[in-house]
Amino acid sequence: MLGSDVMSRVSLKSAREIEIMRRAGALVAETFRVLEPHVRAGVTLKDLDRLAEEFIRKNGAVPAYLGYGPKHNPFPGTICASVNEVICHGIPDGRVLKEGDIIGVDIGVLLDGYYGDACTTYTVGAVRPEVQGLVDTTREALHAALDVVRPGARVGDIGHAIQTLAEGRGYGVVREYTGHGIGKRLHEEPTIHHWGARYTGLKLQPGMVFTIEPMINLGVPDTRLLPDGWTVITGDKQPSAQFEHTVVVTPKGHEILTL
Repeated sequence: MLGSDVMSRVSLKSAREIEIMRRAGALVAETFRVLEPHVRAGVTLKDLDRLAEEFIRKNGAVPAYLGYGPKHNPFPGTICASVNEVICHGIPDGRVLKEGDIIGVDIGVLLDGYYGDACTTYTVGAVRPEVQGLVDTTREALHAALDVVRPGARVGDIGHAIQTLAEGRGYGVVREYTGHGIGKRLHEEPTIHHWGARYTGLKLQPGMVFTIEPMINLGVPDTRLLPDGWTVITGDKQPSAQFEHTVVVTPKGHEILTL
């Protein structure tokens, strides 16, 4: 019954809606390409945030995260900039990137009434081998999850693919923060857990659009929310990485909208 109730709240997107979301996703991807050369030692998080906002607005869209959230504490940036032990929702402040850092850059846009959303973790110069392994594994975990997205698969298959790969290599998989449906709202049904059992959960259907965004920790999977109400860090202050795409289920498989 729970699955039926959730399915009743899932918005299956039309061809017209998917085309708009394809353009929103393409703008997200282009924004990453603009930022990538600037992700280097000596650059501040604010610098990256300014570049992203200027590019998004120049292309007729609105930053999705800027002002998002409760009225008493809206998110203050265009991008989420999550450095080292920050898992997600890092605030783009005056922090200066340095050699050996990793930074998860999460970008969302609102274009013609629909959202696009993706995240990439960058290395700043050379990083420790174990940190590079974390970044590589997190990227691989996202692609392992994407490989199972097709009609008839279940959301548990997505989580299982991520959990099996990441935990099999000794990393911690964050439980509290998830992927999500997306469309006219930034966050919709269904919830996409990054852990789970095969053959369980909601069955995927053509027209479903959602994000998959594994957050993988070098150490324990525990999380801690900082007093700013946004920044989430690892429980042991070990590094964390995240990769994310927005994906649509198609009749024969899936399409990544944020490539």
